[in-house]
Amino acid sequence: MKYQETMICCLVVFLATECSHYKSKIHTKDGDKIQRSEEKPKTGKIQEKCQGACTTSYCSQPCAKHFSGEIGFTCNHKKWQKSTETCTSLSVEALFKDSNGAARLSIAAASIPLHVFDFRSPEPINSVAQGIRKNCPLDYACIINAVKSSEVTSGNIAFIVELLKNISADLSDKVTWDKMKSYSEVANHILNTASISNWAFIPNKNASSDLLQSVNLFAGKLHIHNESENIVDELFIQTKGFHINHDTSEKSFNFSMNKNNTTEGILGTIEIPRQEVWKLSPNASQAISIAFSTLGAILEEDHLQNVSIPRLVNGLVLSVVLPERLKQILLTFEKINKSQNARAQCVGWHSRKRRWDEKACETTLDITNRVKCRCNYTYAVMSFSILMSPKSIVNKVLDYITCIGLSISILSLILCLLIEAMVWSQVVVTEISYMRHVCIVNIAVSLLAANVCFIVASNFNGKAQDYKWCVSVTFFSHFFYLSLFFWMLFKALLIIYGILVVFRRMMKSRMMAIGFAIGYGCPLIITATTVAVTEPGKGYVRPEACWLNWDNTKALLAFAIPALVIVAMNLIVVLVVAVNTQKPSIGSSKAQELAIIMRISKNVAILTPMLGLTWGFGIATLIEGTSLVFHIIFALLNAFQGFFILLFGTIMDHKIRAALRMRMTSLKGKSRAAEVRKPRTIGFTESLQGHPANQEQNN
Repeated sequence: MKYQETMICCLVVFLATECSHYKSKIHTKDGDKIQRSEEKPKTGKIQEKCQGACTTSYCSQPCAKHFSGEIGFTCNHKKWQKSTETCTSLSVEALFKDSNGAARLSIAAASIPLHVFDFRSPEPINSVAQGIRKNCPLDYACIINAVKSSEVTSGNIAFIVELLKNISADLSDKVTWDKMKSYSEVANHILNTASISNWAFIPNKNASSDLLQSVNLFAGKLHIHNESENIVDELFIQTKGFHINHDTSEKSFNFSMNKNNTTEGILGTIEIPRQEVWKLSPNASQAISIAFSTLGAILEEDHLQNVSIPRLVNGLVLSVVLPERLKQILLTFEKINKSQNARAQCVGWHSRKRRWDEKACETTLDITNRVKCRCNYTYAVMSFSILMSPKSIVNKVLDYITCIGLSISILSLILCLLIEAMVWSQVVVTEISYMRHVCIVNIAVSLLAANVCFIVASNFNGKAQDYKWCVSVTFFSHFFYLSLFFWMLFKALLIIYGILVVFRRMMKSRMMAIGFAIGYGCPLIITATTVAVTEPGKGYVRPEACWLNWDNTKALLAFAIPALVIVAMNLIVVLVVAVNTQKPSIGSSKAQELAIIMRISKNVAILTPMLGLTWGFGIATLIEGTSLVFHIIFALLNAFQGFFILLFGTIMDHKIRAALRMRMTSLKGKSRAAEVRKPRTIGFTESLQGHPANQEQNN
């Protein structure tokens, strides 16, 4: 009789177990649809604040009904603010409870501590592994129902993190596709966007780091059977893998994930370079990658609470598990915040230091919509992302300087050309003076046209409908900026010609031909050649701005190299002028020496903007980590270059000032002569002023 009862009990338990196990599998298969149809999981009703005045530094409140734990509040500026929360509805018993209320722990009762059944005390979770081994050792599906039906309170999140951590430590010996799928469904529940704010109230501030490390550890034990597999495709976590060996070509993982439940996906790519693949042995290895769309924000909530200017994660978090010999990977991140001021820094998550490590990665490309990184892979640094720089205010300051400077520069250049037109006949009396003013006029015209093209280009972007216009505007910007530098070079050559050649003078027509060949011919050749070489592959302009491409074709070198060479040559000319300035004679007084020093300083001050030496500060801005001072100086000097040309090239020229005075005097004389010719009607007041008595009184 006892034997029959025992057999009946065992049969009932077996049928209940298998039925529930079957239901769990059905739920696993349909879980993706269920999760995606939900807008957000329930977050639970908790006490918002402590009752009464904020007189103590800390107080606690009990959780809502059916939750165990408490909510902690701290007094901040005489107001209660929530600091911690441990409200949880999950327990070991709840994980293995059937949907009809029957307990599953009857099978695993011998291996689960007795105090689990005590509803009045918190249940430890270190025995969950035993329950899984008894109930669902093949796919871990028996815990999914309880987890996905739970509310994402801070206490439940902490419970699930500890659950995943224990599974990774105790049950990761033979990870299959089914186990990875179930594991990811559990993780996906607490990665939901609705749960992000609750991570900040978990007492263990390393919970998000523990989650990341646990997922990486568990995925590293996964065995891939096919050549390439899409293993997990949840809303907030995706996993992919493929086989790789010495003969494998360049491999890459491509991810597209939603952010904030939007339809537009955020892209991320992990690429294993060919030179890294060559390090592998002929035997097959495997590479696995995990992508997280919300974990970056969760890491911020956990680790940046006390940071005054946090550097926010601005892309997906991408993790990789690679063979031991592979050390370097290439990553491409699409920016979440695509603002032009949102500069990025490639980083890797250091699992031991529990923080983002800038030394793990190098930023190779940073444009408006995406960032490219070169990162070093180690067992301590397996996860990577991009941080948004908090110093966007710097770009705004430089933008203001550029806008104001260009406006003043354009007005100054127009005024410069008007003055040259007014005094042209009075100042071009010799071949040298004629060519000097030809240079000033063409420098002003080139810079004016380049500034106008710069303003027009700033209103275009890299979209397909604007591409042809963008190429055209970039071509003219390139041409006129080069013309500016080559006319500055010709002006420097004229200065050297005036110093070295005294008795022989070149004909004006020949000098004009040389000047226009250098000033416009050389830029046209360089610009046309650059377009012909790069544009067939759509590599002349940048994808995010109408300016010369750098990342793909290095077209920017067609401007940078000529400009820097000309600046170096013009610097030599300035030094020659300074040396050839009248040297002090023997026995000269200090006043004479001071006058010579002032004369040298004046010559250098005049020639510096006229010969484009201010562009030399651009070299300093190209160096990584350069002080903001150099960027501001460069922006000021070059945005106001038109004003400096007006000041030093026109207004400070005494011959132009004299010609202007003569011109103004001539205009006044003509106006007076016109007034004399006009018939005048003498009024009563004027007749009184012309009376002899009044004239005598005035005398």
